[in-house]
Amino acid sequence: MALGVGPAALAAAMVARAAAADQLRFQDLYGSFGPLGFQFSKEALERRGRSVLIEGFLAPPLKPLARFFVLCARPVTLCPFCQSDADWPEDIIVVYPRGRFTWPARAMSEPVQVTGVLELGSKSDADTGFVSQARIVEATVRRG
Repeated sequence: MALGVGPAALAAAMVARAAAADQLRFQDLYGSFGPLGFQFSKEALERRGRSVLIEGFLAPPLKPLARFFVLCARPVTLCPFCQSDADWPEDIIVVYPRGRFTWPARAMSEPVQVTGVLELGSKSDADTGFVSQARIVEATVRRG
């Protein structure tokens, strides 16, 4: 079932787009971590600018009306308003959905599949100031 989509034709297009996307796993996103930071993996760098499909869990929203959400490898129960950024998991991807995203009920306990274009490199969200290293833009979201 697609989340936040209208007509059945759009849902069918989402399924076709997901079938054409390269699979990306959270464990394949980074190649190494060290005292000077991290490096993206060869697999992630090869997929930069291409359509990818990744499965993960929605993190609690940073702002109720934010234009993005955070996708994590495992379920996250942190409150983004109560915790510092140091408490957030390292393996996250910021997702900017195509069109309007409707936050589903029980969203954080069920996996979702996200399909969209992979962007890599540091970027700050203009509305919230949230800094991301990896993003999926023009994304569609469906239950996993």
